[in-house]
Amino acid sequence: MIKITEKRVLIVSLLALFSLLVASSEAAAQSFKAQGQQSTSTDWNAVAQALGKAGSVQPGDVYKVSLPRSDLQVTVGGVQVKPALALGSWVAFKKSGNMTMVMGDLVLAEDEVTPVLTKLQEGGIQQTALHNHVLHENPRVMYMHISSTGDAVKIAKAIHDALSLSKTPFTTAPTAGPQNQDLGIDTKQLDQIMKQSGKVNGGVYQFSVPRSEAITDNGMEVPPAMGVATAINFQPTGGGKAAITGDFVLIASEVNPVIKALRDNGIEMTALHSHMLTETPRLFFMHFWANDDAQKLARGLRAALDKMNIKK
Repeated sequence: MIKITEKRVLIVSLLALFSLLVASSEAAAQSFKAQGQQSTSTDWNAVAQALGKAGSVQPGDVYKVSLPRSDLQVTVGGVQVKPALALGSWVAFKKSGNMTMVMGDLVLAEDEVTPVLTKLQEGGIQQTALHNHVLHENPRVMYMHISSTGDAVKIAKAIHDALSLSKTPFTTAPTAGPQNQDLGIDTKQLDQIMKQSGKVNGGVYQFSVPRSEAITDNGMEVPPAMGVATAINFQPTGGGKAAITGDFVLIASEVNPVIKALRDNGIEMTALHSHMLTETPRLFFMHFWANDDAQKLARGLRAALDKMNIKK
């Protein structure tokens, strides 16, 4: 039989071991928590320096850099297109473990396409689409969608080097005024019709409408801020009218119902295509154009949104 003193020694040893295990678990939990906090507060300064332009953190921990083509003077049907309406290049970064997922949409003049594409290829950046967004624009504008996964700084530098072969401005454009500035259209009424809240950006009233389901690419979730939310833009053209453009983000079964809703309301479909290569579910991006009474167009756009699985 174990003597009383031996039992006491055994109990004390077990208690000491238990205390050590508890302390180790708490330390591990604190370390894991600290790592999690570090990952959600990524320092993007090095990326901004490599790209040559600073961005901002968007919902979903997406670091997004806007590169509006303010150097381009483009008209569509007599409308001078503002950069925020249809000439906004962007690049978005999202951390995923030790890697970073990068996507972007680059607005390019026709003679810039091949030099930029070649330099991107040299830098290991994939092209996932190249196409138009609108019709009858002058001069012609092309949109190059890009994708990469890896070291964020190296990717940013490769994109900068490619865009340096274009006339894309890397300087920050002047602020376009406060959110409550008068655009000459009733934005509160547009919000009510669209059942969404818009925002003013560069003299354009913009809506961003995410889908309900999660979007993934190569197994990584793609937040709406990385180009998978429906974008709808209104540029006032006087007398309560507005030019509208943007893109609906659709699954296959929604494509033709949305086309019908647009055409029933006098809105042109100007392009239908993909932006990515390996996304799930498969997505189609439908671009549109009209210049008419803003509220009338908003009703048509809302009718199209009603055909989609959007977040309520």
